[in-house]
Amino acid sequence: MHVVKVDEGRFLPTPDKPVFVLVMGHDARPGQTGPGRGDALHVVGINPGARAVTILNIPRDTWANIPGRGMDKINAGHYYGGPALQARVVSALVGVDISIVLTTSFEGLADMVDELGGINVDVPFPMNDRVSGAVFPAGTVRMDGGAALAFARNRNLAGGDFTRTHDHGILMLAGLSKLRDSAPTATNTLKWMSVLARHTRFDGIGIGDLYRLGRLVLTIDPEEVRNVTMPGTTGSVGGQSVVFAGASTPGLFADFRDDAILQRN
Repeated sequence: MHVVKVDEGRFLPTPDKPVFVLVMGHDARPGQTGPGRGDALHVVGINPGARAVTILNIPRDTWANIPGRGMDKINAGHYYGGPALQARVVSALVGVDISIVLTTSFEGLADMVDELGGINVDVPFPMNDRVSGAVFPAGTVRMDGGAALAFARNRNLAGGDFTRTHDHGILMLAGLSKLRDSAPTATNTLKWMSVLARHTRFDGIGIGDLYRLGRLVLTIDPEEVRNVTMPGTTGSVGGQSVVFAGASTPGLFADFRDDAILQRN
């Protein structure tokens, strides 16, 4: 995992100010030249005062402006400029200030889940995708890192990437629930931070910022987390399949940036 502070301000959450973090999975393989594309994009809005969170899932094929490159799929931001540019592109789309980006690769996701001791994932419907290995019944399934990765990579889905990115939000909720299995004390915050540190490199973020983020996250009850996917329609540009933001998206984004609280999907 790579944790990057992408602005010059300090990360200082206050009860009256929402905090926005970009959580991203990229598709770069070991030994690959270049940073890869942002395969999974999630803006996590945290309302410290209300102790509530919204995971806003952005389909990776969303058609968006990439500064210096013109219109392209939104996940090209990471390919052209790494986490900083990807955050800039997503910030412009949603209209929020993103101060921190957390990125991980396929292998990094699996390793983190294994070090957590596995997670319980609420599989929304039966899955039988032999390509990704996502073969699961509906309901709560205990997953190790390999199974979690298969769940995240399943593309044999009704709804395509709209469903897939929503499933990534489900996976994030399962991780939060695992972290919340232990009381959100200072000791447990340091414990989980040490797990994170063994799989992470840090860029521009201090231990104080990271500790405050960890303490804030561990105060959130998973029941107070909304998992919402950007509405949109599929289309084609230059022969490639893309996603166009839906007519209701501007209102959804305005509500999100106001207090980071949206209704559940």
